[in-house]
Amino acid sequence: MNILLLEDDPILCETLKIFLTKAGHMVTSALTMEEVETFTFENSYDLYLFDINLPEGNGLELLQSLRYAEDNTPTIFITALTDMHSMAKGFQLGAIDYIKKPFNPEELLIRIEAKFTTQTIVYKHLEYDPTSRLIRSNNHIVDLAEVQLRVFEKLLQHQGSLVHKEILYECLERVSNTALRVAISKIQQKLDIKVKNIRSKGYMLEKL
Repeated sequence: MNILLLEDDPILCETLKIFLTKAGHMVTSALTMEEVETFTFENSYDLYLFDINLPEGNGLELLQSLRYAEDNTPTIFITALTDMHSMAKGFQLGAIDYIKKPFNPEELLIRIEAKFTTQTIVYKHLEYDPTSRLIRSNNHIVDLAEVQLRVFEKLLQHQGSLVHKEILYECLERVSNTALRVAISKIQQKLDIKVKNIRSKGYMLEKL
């Protein structure tokens, strides 16, 4: 996996980077939120490992800003915090797990592998991981906005069958036929696939 690690403690950051690299992962390390913003602008990653307590802010705020930018990369938080409010906010923002300091690096590796060992769904040139919700097109990660991702998941789950508009409306933040058409159009454009429009009824992905 291609991992972006944010940890402001230089020793812990380097220790985790070495450990995860030896386990076969590619790791980019950052000590500040500013470095993360630069790295995420220039590259795509399979997983973020973010410390929450940082000198210039916190990892929750950073993840929130990335989500606003339609970056849905799975995230595991590294934290010394134990309050339920911070944990709840992290999961609301899309975090897939927490690990509390101090911890054994082996535990972190086990958590990563547990979260990402799942049956990948292959559709034409696409690979979709239901657990991480990552989509790869010819081995390159494709970012979909949350609404687009929900619609794609519905279509993929029912490929070869009509998915009624009323079901797809449940994926939208604001329900309208126009909003659904826009989401479908973006999916087709970003994923380079054809979604069949069944007039006045719904949409369908051709079954392979």
